[in-house]
Order: sequence, then structure tokens, then C-alpha cells
Amino acid sequence: MQPPFPAAAIAAARDAAAVYLRDGSSVNQARIEAIAGAALSLAEAFTGQALMLREHVAVLPVTGEWMPLPTAPVAAVTQVAGLPAEGAAFALPVGAYAVDVDARGEGWVRVIAPGIAGRVQVTFSAGLSPDWEHLPHAIRQGVVLLIAHLSDERSADDPPPAAVTALWRPFRRMRLAAPQAFRAAVGG
Repeated sequence: MQPPFPAAAIAAARDAAAVYLRDGSSVNQARIEAIAGAALSLAEAFTGQALMLREHVAVLPVTGEWMPLPTAPVAAVTQVAGLPAEGAAFALPVGAYAVDVDARGEGWVRVIAPGIAGRVQVTFSAGLSPDWEHLPHAIRQGVVLLIAHLSDERSADDPPPAAVTALWRPFRRMRLAAPQAFRAAVGG
């Protein structure tokens, strides 16, 4: 599950959509705000990356191999904790694991000495931008167009405008091979 978007980002998307829709009424603000949160989530799902910089938590198996973090682009890995089958989580010492963030912003974790941990909980921050204003313009415009579409169209039969996906497509990340196989192929 993805962490929620910052309230300021949702409010900024709502305000941009209200300007686009030429709707300054306070009556529609709550409805547009709810749609803004959904539109931002859809943008993340389509692009395959976190838009807003925020904290994420991933639970990974301990295999001794490099394991990819599920969200990118990763800005920092802040904690790696061991999860035993029974008992409380414990912080792994720095020498018990390795982390890497590659040039594409993909985060990787390898547990070298897990102790009694069968899984690890990795806390990391990931996102393209710290706030709405610093997102690429094409992503913001696609979110605004999607909000307008969802606000205007009451029928589930009408697809979103093709312009939305055209704006987001350059930012789309796709994995064509299993991450471990790719990492092994490039010698990582």
C-alpha cells in the first residue's frame, strides 16, 4: 500500500484543477479535492513511480541476493530492520546489509547477516518531487486534465482523454525482466 499524498500536494492539485475548470465555488472544493487524490494515485500507477517525495516501507524476504525496493525513484534508505518469525523487529547493524541506489533511482537491498530475521522491513524515501510545484509540468497538466475529466464525466463508459496518457508516457517506468535477473545480467 502506498503512503498517502501530502495534504498540500492534493490541495495544490485541487486548486490547479479549479482554475482549469473555472470553478471558484467552495461547494465543489471537497469533491474536486477527493478527485485530485485519486488522479494523483492514477498518475503514480501509470508512471510506475512515486510522484511526491514521502516515506515508504517495504517488507522483503531475506535471500542473500539483491532485492529491489518496490517504489522509485529512491532518495534515501533510512532504516533496515530485521523481522523474526516471533518477537519484535530489531534494527540490523550497518554491516549486516548493503543498500544501493542506481542511476535510474531504483533502490536495492541485500541482507548479508540477517541473524534471526526471516524478512526485513526497509524504510526509505522515494519520489520525483518534494511538492506539487516541482513536479514536471507534463505530469501536473495530465493530473489536472484527469481531474477535469473525472469531475465532468459521470459515466464510467467514457475513457479519460488520450492527452492524459500522452503527457505521462515519457515518465513511465516499465520492468521487462525480473529485477534480480536484470541485476545478475549486468553484474550487480
